Amino acid sequence: MTSLQTAPASPKRTITKILVANRGEIAVRVIRACRDSGIGSVAIYADSDRDALHVNLADEAFSLEGERATDTYLDIAKIIAIARRSQADAVHPGYGFLAENAEFARAVIDAGMTWIGPSPAAIEALGDKVSARHIALSAGAPLAPGTADPITDAAQLHDFVREYGLPVAIKAAFGGGGRGIKVARSEEEIDELYESAVREAVASFGRGECFLERFLDKPRHVETQCLADEFGTVVVVSTRDCSLQRRHQKLVEEAPAPFVTADQHAQLVSASQAILKKAGYVGAGTCEFLIGADGMISFLEVNTRLQVEHPVSEEITGIDLVREQIRIAAGEPLGYTAVAPRGHSIEFRINGEDPAKGFIPTPGTITELVFPQGPGVRIDSGVRQGDVISGSFDSMLAKVIITGADRKQALARARRALREMTVCGIPTVLPFHQAVLESPAFAPPGDEPFTIYTSWIEDEFSAHLRDLAQAEPSFAQDDAPSSPSTERVVVEVGGKRLEVVIPAGLGFGGGARPAHHKRAAPRRSAAAKAASSNALASPMQGTIVKVAARDGDAVAEGDLIVVLEAMKMEQPLVAHRAGKIKNLAATVGEQVTAGTPICEIVD
Repeated sequence: MTSLQTAPASPKRTITKILVANRGEIAVRVIRACRDSGIGSVAIYADSDRDALHVNLADEAFSLEGERATDTYLDIAKIIAIARRSQADAVHPGYGFLAENAEFARAVIDAGMTWIGPSPAAIEALGDKVSARHIALSAGAPLAPGTADPITDAAQLHDFVREYGLPVAIKAAFGGGGRGIKVARSEEEIDELYESAVREAVASFGRGECFLERFLDKPRHVETQCLADEFGTVVVVSTRDCSLQRRHQKLVEEAPAPFVTADQHAQLVSASQAILKKAGYVGAGTCEFLIGADGMISFLEVNTRLQVEHPVSEEITGIDLVREQIRIAAGEPLGYTAVAPRGHSIEFRINGEDPAKGFIPTPGTITELVFPQGPGVRIDSGVRQGDVISGSFDSMLAKVIITGADRKQALARARRALREMTVCGIPTVLPFHQAVLESPAFAPPGDEPFTIYTSWIEDEFSAHLRDLAQAEPSFAQDDAPSSPSTERVVVEVGGKRLEVVIPAGLGFGGGARPAHHKRAAPRRSAAAKAASSNALASPMQGTIVKVAARDGDAVAEGDLIVVLEAMKMEQPLVAHRAGKIKNLAATVGEQVTAGTPICEIVD
């Protein structure tokens, strides 16, 4: 495998206005970095995000005229057109959506704007996990056995298992963020998991190719935050541990990675630098690894973008990674070759998911939101009290980042901070985080290492999840806010968002509610909506992506009926009892709400 040579350094480029091609928390993060840098910011938004925080904070905001991700934040032509209209001279993709899309990067560059990220060639080489494996091998990085190229059907998966054994990981070749990954632990589930991995890959990344890798049992997930400039300097800013995950998606991350030996740290740093130099990488990126229970390190992937968990690296180094991305994109040298970390930082993702129900996504309205404060507390969020959380996008509401002089102090501050936090209106993972902080597996009482690994929640903590049930919200009539004397009205002129303040009641013919004080009606539980114990109802709002049964089929308890997709995650809906399917009302592509009857299962 030949290396992608680092291009000669180009002249310094002037960046005066950045279009942020994203939404939510990461869009807010980038907009704030623009403000800190004296750079103008342009937000884009789907219809449901018209009054979102990132839209309000940006200097300018333009409508994408649509609701679904495919019609808005994934529409390259629309975004480029808005960038031109706003006269932005640079584009920052954030993470997710088009952040690792080489076609989008080329479109930005071809439009004469600065792309704040690695080159399209580097995105293609490292974003394709098969190509990334080739680069890692040529760079001498440690690797677990896997397929050299994507597989085309489940039969190849069976052949791989016969050679290397179980468990095996099925991974979307163009995936990221833990999506499009399935782990097969038995021959019986191979075909269904392969189909599910392909579906998730197509839905999230537009490509369904998957490759295989021998899955390390009970591994830790450790990564390196890297920065690389146009002059050949590659700096490992910090290590991070991201082992606490559900469904291969991270929930808690910390920096530096604790309980790593000096030799392991040296391997992680040298392998990361070798991989990025081999790929001719320029920008911020993350090299991810698994560390087996026996201490063996195996390269996992390179994320060619900023990571969700980047704040923990910032907190222990004092480096603003978003501003460094902008400096690098402007053609500036890093100006340093090493970073000395100080202290310990832990990030808790506050997702709109119900841990008591297997972390199913829970769209709805945030009726009360109180963030913690005090020493060592940082909040990165893209939502406010009153916001409606759509099922069309990611489930993360906020990140609570806690920093202390060492891990012990960070844990103590985290317990205090999470007790201060309040989220009402939808279930969240907050009770899970509070429970984990009391678990000796994550927070040992002494100085011994933690025993967390990537499937610890499913393997060892799942029995405790049902104890984290959260009460249904209920509101009295007199809880409603009093009518304000004025209100803000959002109007669009040529697709550009503008706000005006007018006397209350004039905006929408009387009785219009203020944009920041939406209120939800009491939710009825799925159980209350179900007609009888025979009824199988959807536990959440989502889209049906697969129907696995037919009317009249005989099923056993646990048999798959349909697969739902919500907030970019697939949720299998299985038979709650044995019997015969009756009145099946489900079609692929249909959108359902929580409590919608799917079918009945009768004797």
